[in-house]
Amino acid sequence: MINAVELNNVSKKFGNDFALKDINLEFQKGKMIGIIGADGSGKTTLLRLIAGLICQTEGEISTLGFNPFKNKENISKYCGYMPQKFGLYEDLTVLENLKLYAELKKGNKAIGHEGNKNGEIQKMLSFTQLSAFQNRLAGNLSGGMKQKLGLACAMLSNPELLVLDEASVGVDPLSRMELFELVKKMINQNTTVIWSSSYLDESYNFDLSVILDKGEVIFKGNTKELGKTYEEFEKNVIELMGGYFEHNSVIAKNYHIEENDIQCTVSADNLSKKFGTGKNEFWAVKNNSFCIKKGEIFGLLGPNGAGKSTTFQMMCALIKPTSGRGFIMGIDVEKYPERARNYLGYMAQKFSLYQRLSVLDNLEFFAGVYGLSGKDKKEKIQRIMDTFELNHYKNALTSELPLGFKQRLSLSCALIHEPPVLFLDEATSGVDIIQRKEFWNHIKKLSQIGVSTLVTTHFMDEAKFCDKISLFYNGEIIALDKPSELIKKANANSMQEAFIKLIKKYKDNNNE
Repeated sequence: MINAVELNNVSKKFGNDFALKDINLEFQKGKMIGIIGADGSGKTTLLRLIAGLICQTEGEISTLGFNPFKNKENISKYCGYMPQKFGLYEDLTVLENLKLYAELKKGNKAIGHEGNKNGEIQKMLSFTQLSAFQNRLAGNLSGGMKQKLGLACAMLSNPELLVLDEASVGVDPLSRMELFELVKKMINQNTTVIWSSSYLDESYNFDLSVILDKGEVIFKGNTKELGKTYEEFEKNVIELMGGYFEHNSVIAKNYHIEENDIQCTVSADNLSKKFGTGKNEFWAVKNNSFCIKKGEIFGLLGPNGAGKSTTFQMMCALIKPTSGRGFIMGIDVEKYPERARNYLGYMAQKFSLYQRLSVLDNLEFFAGVYGLSGKDKKEKIQRIMDTFELNHYKNALTSELPLGFKQRLSLSCALIHEPPVLFLDEATSGVDIIQRKEFWNHIKKLSQIGVSTLVTTHFMDEAKFCDKISLFYNGEIIALDKPSELIKKANANSMQEAFIKLIKKYKDNNNE
C-alpha cells in the first residue's frame, strides 16, 4: 500500500450546504501532510471523514486500506486522533489521562498487556517532558502542556496514522515550533501525519500542503511552489482565493473622536499582578510600564502564559492589580472603571458575542452597555449596520452567521460608541487571510484618524502593522521597540524569527 489515505470525488453536506465539495486527494504513507485553512474551510470535516467519525455524502474514502466509516474498529487500532479542543479530563492527572487513553487502546498489540502499557506511558512522558508533571491535574496545566499531553495520548501505541486537528491552535510561534519538533521526534519513518492548521506559515513544515477555502481544494503540493518567502506565498494564496485590494475604510470615514491633548491615551505604570500564596506564589505580570500615544498601534506579544491576558484584564478593570496603575485617556482604571471603559472598545478572542441573540439584538445590547440611548443609539446602530453590510443579517441569530460576518459584528459592537481606544485580544484567530487583510485595513485607517490600539496576536505577519511592540516573557517586558528594530536586534529576517530568537536568548541568559 503506497497511499495511507485516498479520497475520490468526496463531498459532505450538512443540510443543504456543502462543507466539502469534490475532494480528490492521495496521501502517501510515511509523509507529513498539512491541511491549511481558516475556520469553516472544511478542515475538521475532512479529518473526521478520514478517521471514520462521520460518513461522506458522496464519493469514496480509503484509510489504511479500509472504508473508515464501516471499519471504525480497525481504524481506531492503527490511528491516533487528536480533535480540536482536545478532550482531556481536567479533573484527572496527567498520568491518569494517559492510563485512560492507553486502556482505550488496549486492543493494539503495542500496548496489549500491562507491561507494554506502562512502558508506552513512560515513553510518552519522557518525549513530551511531562514526567515532572505527571501528578498534576490536567486542568492546571498551561496551554502548551495541554497540547503536549493531547499529543502524548494520541501517540500511544505508535499509530500508523496520526490525525491532529489544529494541534497548535492558539499557541505562540515558539511553542508551535516545539510541537512540530516533538511530533517529528516521536513518530517513526512509516507513520503518516495529517495535521490541520489555520496558520499559513506552518505549511512549510509539511511534505504536502492542501489549502482549503469554502470546502474546496485551491492548492495541493509543496508550499515552496507558491513562494520561497512567506510574503510571496501569502500573495499567491490571496490570488487563489480571488484577490484583495486595500481600499478606503468607510468606518474611519464616518468615525468621530473628541480632540484631546493627552500624551498617553493608554498607559501602565509598574503594573503588577501576583497570584497564589506561599510556595504557589508567582508573578503573572511584573513591573509592566508602557505608553500608547494617540493613533498608535501597540502590539503586546509573547508566549502562552507570558502575562498578556492578565495585562488586558487589569487594563479593563476586570481584575485588580497587586501594585501599579493603569490609565485610559488619563483616567485611573482601578479608581474609575466605568468612566475608563466608556473610552474603550474591546474585541475578544473568538468574538465574545451573544450567540442566541440576533445581530440587531447584539448591537442594541452593546450600544446600551456603552451608554448610548434614544435617537443617537438608533442612528449609530443603523450607520454601523450600513458600514459593515449587516442589514441582510440583522434578524439572523449570531450563531448562524458566516465567520467573516461574525468578525464584522464583533468589531461593530466594539466600535459602535466610537471610542478613542481599541483593545484587540487575538481578534483574528481562525479568520482567513483575506478577512484578516480587510480587518487590518480598517484598524490602520482608524489609527490614521487618531484611534489608539492595543493588540495581542499569534500571527507574526500582523506585527508589521504595529508602531511598537512589547515582547513579553514570564510577566516581564524583555524587548520594546519598532518591529523593524526588533528584527534588526535579533539579526532575523522576519518578526516570527525575531520573536523566537529574542525569547531563546533571554532564556539562555537566565539559564532557563
